[in-house]
Amino acid sequence: MKKIKDLKIVSDKGIRYGMARYAIWACIVNLILETLERQSIPVLGGIIFVFTHPLLFFYNALLIFATLSVCFLFRRRIFLATIISGLWIAIGIANGVILTQRMTPFTMKDLSAMTDGATIMTNYISRTKLIVMVVSLVIMAAVLVWLFIKGPRVEKGKLKLKRNLLVVILIILTAFGSTVGLLKINVLSTFFGNLAYAYRDYGVAYCFVNTWLNQGIHKPSDYSEESVKKVIKKSGISKSGTVKITKTKSRDSEDGPNILFLQLESFVDPTLFTNVEYSQDPIPYYRSLMKKYSSGSLTVPACGAGTANTEFEVMTGISVKFFGPGEYPFKSVLKDKTAESLTWDLKDIGYGTHAIHNHRAMFYNRNEVFNNIGYDTFTSLEYMSGAEKTPKNWAKDKILTSQIMDAMKSTKSRDYIYTISVQGHGKYPSEKMIADPRIKVTKAPSEEAKNEYEYYVNQIYEMDQFVKKLTETLSRYDEKVVLVMYGDHIPALNITEDTYKAKDLYQTQYVIWSNYKMKKQDKDQAAYQLAADVLNRVGIHTGTIFRYHQNVSHKSASYLPNLKLLGYDMLYGQEYIYGGKNPFRKAGMKMGVKKIKITKVVNVGGKYYIKGQNFTEQSKITLDGKQLKTVYLGPSLLGLLEEVDPNDASKMKVSQIDKSNNSIISTTE
Repeated sequence: MKKIKDLKIVSDKGIRYGMARYAIWACIVNLILETLERQSIPVLGGIIFVFTHPLLFFYNALLIFATLSVCFLFRRRIFLATIISGLWIAIGIANGVILTQRMTPFTMKDLSAMTDGATIMTNYISRTKLIVMVVSLVIMAAVLVWLFIKGPRVEKGKLKLKRNLLVVILIILTAFGSTVGLLKINVLSTFFGNLAYAYRDYGVAYCFVNTWLNQGIHKPSDYSEESVKKVIKKSGISKSGTVKITKTKSRDSEDGPNILFLQLESFVDPTLFTNVEYSQDPIPYYRSLMKKYSSGSLTVPACGAGTANTEFEVMTGISVKFFGPGEYPFKSVLKDKTAESLTWDLKDIGYGTHAIHNHRAMFYNRNEVFNNIGYDTFTSLEYMSGAEKTPKNWAKDKILTSQIMDAMKSTKSRDYIYTISVQGHGKYPSEKMIADPRIKVTKAPSEEAKNEYEYYVNQIYEMDQFVKKLTETLSRYDEKVVLVMYGDHIPALNITEDTYKAKDLYQTQYVIWSNYKMKKQDKDQAAYQLAADVLNRVGIHTGTIFRYHQNVSHKSASYLPNLKLLGYDMLYGQEYIYGGKNPFRKAGMKMGVKKIKITKVVNVGGKYYIKGQNFTEQSKITLDGKQLKTVYLGPSLLGLLEEVDPNDASKMKVSQIDKSNNSIISTTE
């Protein structure tokens, strides 16, 4: 080895020795990943995995080694190996950090949600930690630059590319063959019933790669036009084997009730936590509703996080388990594709359709997805004024009562409204943040756990009071109303199956309330079955998937395979259901049910004021798409804090702004 101008030149001899070092390093990297995954056993977690699952440990190390082996095709292999190792370790760190905040591990789909995650990062991580993270990234970037310039590299013209390429191909084929073999003998699986358990049982590297390569609904082996038509005919959806979208008003919308869904963030019965006790029942009103009205356990597709997947199942009737592990259809297929949903099906028979959420419109791409699946209006936090916030800066749910009533009054027809709450959202602070809590935790595993649970139960106590106010308001409404309430997933607390007195960690509780007499029918069901069940109870039989649920026995051996077949055809296939052509177009969804309007531009002493209607704290005066410095003075008045050319004053508009990324959601005419 010689040194020329501080640049180390190395030979390309001894590939076996070099590969051996990389193989050992792959094992070390894998040990780091598995240790970070098993935080309940600090330091020893990865070592325990080595001895309890040696085959899986070395298989995961093989996957990492296969990625590192690519370095031998390049001259700056140390530089490249540092980048690849750094990426794997970054995956391990991200997984470890995310597991401390929620109960689901880090997946490839989380990378597509990075913009959403960044907008709420300060709700989870202190500013000091964020600064440390930024400084660490800067240092890492500096090290990489130094390695690129000063690091060792193979002497020019000495790289034995053909030999190295053959070795790399053999290593990759070995990794691929090992995967196929381990799948065949059931050591590995591509179906993850519980993603967190899969990471623990099969290894971080394998599971993370699976969330990258295994996406969408895989094409069923029996998929064909004939098989789709057969399912449609046999399940009683259509005698012809195809579904026609009539878009005609029916008596169902005239005589049927208003149908409201209320998805409550992280809302479950806290008395089911066996390791915690309270000074009083945190959800007395919701519990009384469960005793009086139809209720039961709801199996949801999320655990500790993943709100949008519960929405997807309820709105479409399709199980998320058909998709790749950790996938969010709101982030993938529905971001660009229009598709049938409960929204379109009820709109088809004359219902007005509305979505409401007291958080950002752009979170989980809802402002795009809801337009693709049929909503007439979407009222997000940017279109609400006067929202109170929790100590962790989430909007409180009590603002939703007025928003729901506004949506119902905005149309003459019956309405379908899907409301998504946010107050119960984590992270739950381990330090005491509520000075005089209404609900006190009298028993907990530790002081930190006591503070976390105490914060959580006091938020859902307020949510329980919101539910009471909402049902009292709806009970006085002069039209029939059915209100379906349920938790989207369990909270992101340190909950295990041993400390949660339910079938598993994917159980929440639902209740079907109405302002008129309905027969109480208790049963447990899955989120993707819920809407069909509700429609059936009120005598509405519409929609491809929902009629399928209503007509086919859930105990039938073909129930789930045929549901997957229909889901694939609708979202990824040839759309044989509709005769080969998607009948759905973007709904032309409007943001907010109240029109934001400018009535007058006033010049007072050289300062401009905008008078109008339905302004909110997220309203900004804009000129030619540029945001101007604005002060919110009330629902009918905005002040301009900068000068504009008098000739441009008449061109000013009002836009609703996503504060997290400072982008415009909508603008007045």
